[in-house]
Amino acid sequence: MIARLGRSALRVRPRDVAVAARTRLSSAAPAAAPQPLAREAVRDELGRAYATGRRKSSSARVWVFPGDGRVRVNGRNMVEYFKRATHVDEVIKPFLATKTACAFDVRATVAGGGLSGQAGAIRLGVARALQVYDPNHRPALKAAGLLTRDARVVERKKPGRKKARKAFQWVKR
Repeated sequence: MIARLGRSALRVRPRDVAVAARTRLSSAAPAAAPQPLAREAVRDELGRAYATGRRKSSSARVWVFPGDGRVRVNGRNMVEYFKRATHVDEVIKPFLATKTACAFDVRATVAGGGLSGQAGAIRLGVARALQVYDPNHRPALKAAGLLTRDARVVERKKPGRKKARKAFQWVKR
């Protein structure tokens, strides 16, 4: 920014400000390139990584730890909890993106919303927990778009409307 000030028209500013800007520009050292943050693996005393995922009105608390690929949702097997195959596929997407399909077990507690929102919340929680467990998974998860929280929620109903945007039937007379 100082360099930009130095290139601007100095005749517009008072003489003492122009002189101060020139001296500051001549004495300023070039700025060093910022170093990227080094991410560290974070695990509890049991070797688990924890993360929270949210989708629509659902919220999931997810723990990921080394195992043989078992996924438990609210104390039940994932296949029992989610009847649709699309929901099961949604939950295991982070493991497919990182090629760690049977390397981790998952414990998730999820509340709120319906099954689609809960599956999306668990997916985000698993992706974040995998990144916390091993930061080397981040590029694959990021490229697959699994670390982005889907912020879409149901739009509220407005007064004078039948639904959020739908109007009542118009009557001419």
